[in-house]
Amino acid sequence: MTAPGASIVDLLLGLQLGPSDKAARDRWSLEGVSWQSGQDGAIEAGVREFEATALRLASGALVLEIGRMAVHGLVGKLQSGAGTPRLSAARALEAELSGVKLQGPLTVPPQFQAAWDALRTPAQGAFAAATPQQAAEAWCLGPLADADGTVSGRITDAHLMFDADVTVPIRQGEIDFNDATVEHVGPDSRMGVSRLGLYVDAPNGRSYLYQFASAPLAGVEFERRGALLSPWVSERGKLHLKTFGEAMLRQCGSSGPSQGLTEQARLLLGRTSLAGEVQLGDGRLAVPGLQAHLDGRGEGGNAVALHADALRQGLTAEIDSLSAHDASATWPGVQLECGRITARIRLQLVAEDSQLRFVLEIEDCKIAAPRLDLHRHGPA
Repeated sequence: MTAPGASIVDLLLGLQLGPSDKAARDRWSLEGVSWQSGQDGAIEAGVREFEATALRLASGALVLEIGRMAVHGLVGKLQSGAGTPRLSAARALEAELSGVKLQGPLTVPPQFQAAWDALRTPAQGAFAAATPQQAAEAWCLGPLADADGTVSGRITDAHLMFDADVTVPIRQGEIDFNDATVEHVGPDSRMGVSRLGLYVDAPNGRSYLYQFASAPLAGVEFERRGALLSPWVSERGKLHLKTFGEAMLRQCGSSGPSQGLTEQARLLLGRTSLAGEVQLGDGRLAVPGLQAHLDGRGEGGNAVALHADALRQGLTAEIDSLSAHDASATWPGVQLECGRITARIRLQLVAEDSQLRFVLEIEDCKIAAPRLDLHRHGPA
């Protein structure tokens, strides 16, 4: 039943629909179809089992491929406007996805940018002008508050630190630079954080890897020196990852040229390999227009494995057991929610021709109680 599926997707999302493999055909199947009219003139359509395979959906430079999608207990509500039925809401008992791949340039999706803009300015539709507290809550990195793990890097033939091995422990959501190590030939170097930014103290002097636009910055305990104006650093400082990360994200787009990676750090990224594993905690994860509550730490869920042969070329993050509940995506006119999500995910960030691309792969995904609401304003 290719035509009805295509018309629904094109109607709702404005996407281009087709098979994921040009040599194959996308397939659709429906079982247990029901159809009834409501008192408000709306039509309620039900499908006991809906399945689709080998799908490809494109929107601009973004491409979504789905190997298999199965939806159980699907119910949709159709409203008649100007003689044309339009889907206004849909819900299901459960959805299953496998062989999912979403890829494209690493830019802010239009719907999320609209959500973020709506938080800052008056808007019609799904958003209204937000209070400063609501705007701040648009970014939330709750799972970082109790994160534990270790991230290690190796810098090959570094300019100041020949073949340096860097180890950064993460304990209870904090990076304590007193515990971070930078080992190489000769006297070892030390990492730390000052009011100017993140630095490395090598035998021949201090070099900054990342510079802050202003200080003090939330989530940072700056280095402290010894008594009586001693030049020696007694405490290297700490980063509280949740608070620090949220503060940095809120500054995105407003930072001047004084903040960011230094030129030396950019050179080092091309020579730095990275590996590590970070166990995320339970808590709310949110960006403008998208949020979920991660859970399952006690069972080892949401552990992130990191890998990069050279950071300048890209980074891979894998979660073998993603577990979350009460997830939602919101943008003007559309609200998507679900009760629970479990999946295996793999995210690649790839640098190509001075532009970052991402590839998100999802397997064994189960979504409980998905719900879709469409709120249109003005003429249909």
